[in-house]
Amino acid sequence: MLKLDDMVVIKSEFFLALNQVATERGISPDEVLESIKWAVLAAYNKDYSQATEDDKKKEVVIDKNTGETKIYVSKKDVTPPGFGRIAAQTARQVILQKIREAEKRTVMKHYASQIGTIIKGRVIRFDGKSAYLDIGKTEGLLSYEEQIRNEKYNLSDVLTVYIKEIRTDSFGNSKIILSRTDARLVEKLFEKEVPEIANGTVKIKKVVRQPGERAKIAVFSDQSGVDPVGACVGQKGIRVKMVTDELGGQEKIDIIQWNSDNSLFIREALSPATVISVEIDKEKKRAKVFVTEKQAALAIGKNGVNVSLSSQLTGFDLDIVQTSEET
Repeated sequence: MLKLDDMVVIKSEFFLALNQVATERGISPDEVLESIKWAVLAAYNKDYSQATEDDKKKEVVIDKNTGETKIYVSKKDVTPPGFGRIAAQTARQVILQKIREAEKRTVMKHYASQIGTIIKGRVIRFDGKSAYLDIGKTEGLLSYEEQIRNEKYNLSDVLTVYIKEIRTDSFGNSKIILSRTDARLVEKLFEKEVPEIANGTVKIKKVVRQPGERAKIAVFSDQSGVDPVGACVGQKGIRVKMVTDELGGQEKIDIIQWNSDNSLFIREALSPATVISVEIDKEKKRAKVFVTEKQAALAIGKNGVNVSLSSQLTGFDLDIVQTSEET
């Protein structure tokens, strides 16, 4: 039989904590009780079980009103003297684990609703090439694949990151995946810096980027008198500079006027190069772009980045053709 002091321990640490879990953490008391029963049985098997006892005939009974815990084998009470304290300690560990799990679920639910937004995070540790950021209620993972290649991160650095997804492994552990390379980071930064985008006056058609090198953003407005490119650039370039600074200061951003006329759109997309003419094959989604020898290098860009991004932005394969004809 359980001693009085054992009962007190159980009532204070098990029963009250169980009610706390149920009322404050949103966890089912029955679920907690079942987990405690399994854990108590494991504790009994470890220290008290006899080889002759049949596991199928073992049962843990917990009085929901008092918290009293007993072990039965073939309906016979075999609770060892002093086992109440072990049961209370086991129950406490299970309850704390359930609390941690509930808190983690709540946090993950919160950040699941934040997927597709940007947030500031502070670098708190590294795991190989991956960085972990404090993002408020928990930490997020900025893996090597999601890092801008020419950026170097140090402890306590504050970064603006895109909340990309929540990834759960085979063990049920969830991680919040952050990104510095996602094109949507650029989109969200412009939404933040440009009121005309935030209120819908200016719309973003598409964003493409080579992280750390160059990005192109196609914008348009269906309201007369609104200059979508000028709105994104800002007075003296202040708005686009704010976005560039958030991306580390090295990434050039071309703001392109979207146009339903493919030829005009391709001309704009190849900025800063000046285009002489464009020949479009709509069926093959291919275009020949004629430029002077001097403009060819600009059109192609370093390592082909400019023409590659322009192709992604417009949806056409672009062939740069040099010609001696002047504009």
